[in-house]
Amino acid sequence: MSKQSDNIFDFDITKMMDVTKMMSEFKMPGVDMEAILNSQRKNIEALTAANRLAFEGVQAMMKRQTEILRQTMQEVAEATQGMTATTSPQEKLAKQTTLAKEAFEHAVTNMRELSEMVAKSNSEVFELLNVRLGQVIDEVRQAVIQASTKV
Repeated sequence: MSKQSDNIFDFDITKMMDVTKMMSEFKMPGVDMEAILNSQRKNIEALTAANRLAFEGVQAMMKRQTEILRQTMQEVAEATQGMTATTSPQEKLAKQTTLAKEAFEHAVTNMRELSEMVAKSNSEVFELLNVRLGQVIDEVRQAVIQASTKV
């Protein structure tokens, strides 16, 4: 007996209907249904690849944010120990000022790094989709040329 999944999204639509067979039944003069289906298949593949790239970009950014947080917590612990070692109020104020400046510089550097990571990831996704869009335009142009020669 097969085990039934509790997940309502766990199904295979191809088992419910054969889209290729269904579309091939719609025979229209001058329309290459196989080319249309192939084009849509490529679109889905491009979107899948774009989603994978975007997901990998988010993972990389989250990993880096975790590293930054770990590093920051370590620096805070070290700074706290350093603050207790100083004795005079002037030394504490000078140490606090130095620590605040360093913290601000680290924060700016980290924000810049994270924004560059996001921009790079977005650029890669956009480039992938842009390439596919160019291919779609070429496919449509070719289909129009083929349709006009058949008429």
